[in-house]
Amino acid sequence: MTGAIAEALAEVRQTIAAAAVAAGRAAGAVTLVAVSKTHGADAVLEALAAGQRVFGENRVQEAQEKFPALKEAHPDLELHLIGPLQTNKAKQAVALFDVIQTVDRESLAEALAKEMAKSARRPACLIQVNTGEEPQKAGIPPREALAFIERARTVHNLPVTGLMCIPPVDEEPALHFALLRELALKAGLSTLSMGMSGDYAAAVRFGATHVRVGTAIFGRRD
Repeated sequence: MTGAIAEALAEVRQTIAAAAVAAGRAAGAVTLVAVSKTHGADAVLEALAAGQRVFGENRVQEAQEKFPALKEAHPDLELHLIGPLQTNKAKQAVALFDVIQTVDRESLAEALAKEMAKSARRPACLIQVNTGEEPQKAGIPPREALAFIERARTVHNLPVTGLMCIPPVDEEPALHFALLRELALKAGLSTLSMGMSGDYAAAVRFGATHVRVGTAIFGRRD
């Protein structure tokens, strides 16, 4: 595996830059979130050696096992939670993550607000929108998103900076990227986390500020 992650990172970065320029955006306008879930600390270290500093994890427990030592050794490392968050894990999430991308319901917003009030940490929050309204998937329905964003900001005083979505696997992702962009525009939010290994170039063309790429960097998951 030596060098493979660095090579993959370089290729993904090049694709992102090209897609941004093609869309009339600056080559550096998009943040690459390297999704390291199920991959060990050694893989993260290789990515760090290649200059990557922003990482995404799906589960609080896995991140707790992997990242505290990595963050101590690399103070500029930024960690994003990109998987569903249970309310009973809010304390750990606030303590460890720099960005929580999956705020999607009232009870979670309330739990995060309480933990942020208790601690000195206020990780940025993204509202996850279930653009495909899939019953098995987390996220607030699009028709409820604007009202929920307003409550998260005003009632719970969360630092909401943007939106996140995971399009249905069997639908054209561009439709969902366009919907998320429209919702963000209406809400006055500038951060759009959308696009994964199979569709991140399209997401960049639709205004993604963050793309979440795992398999294209680290290979298939264990």
